[in-house]
Amino acid sequence: MINNQTFGQAIEAVKQGKLIAREGWNGKGMFVFQRPEDTLPTHVIENVKSLPQTVKDYYRGTTEPVKFTAYLCMKAADGSIVNGWLASQTDVLSTDWCILD
Repeated sequence: MINNQTFGQAIEAVKQGKLIAREGWNGKGMFVFQRPEDTLPTHVIENVKSLPQTVKDYYRGTTEPVKFTAYLCMKAADGSIVNGWLASQTDVLSTDWCILD
């Protein structure tokens, strides 16, 4: 583990596929990771559980692949994954970020 990192250093590490966390989070098993971009053929979209039916209907009959951009996720203390995690102002200004091994 690499300690005492800035948010900028942590973000560069997460872009490389590493897990990052604030020092105070470690005991709770919380961390942030990047969900990489992905491109799915439209016939796969129909089977993606996390998409609402209206989105599936929108892409039905089209042939252009659907590109999903990268985004940050957090493994929360309760074990769930928070999609689209956003850093607070405190997170951004803190220097207690860790890059986990």
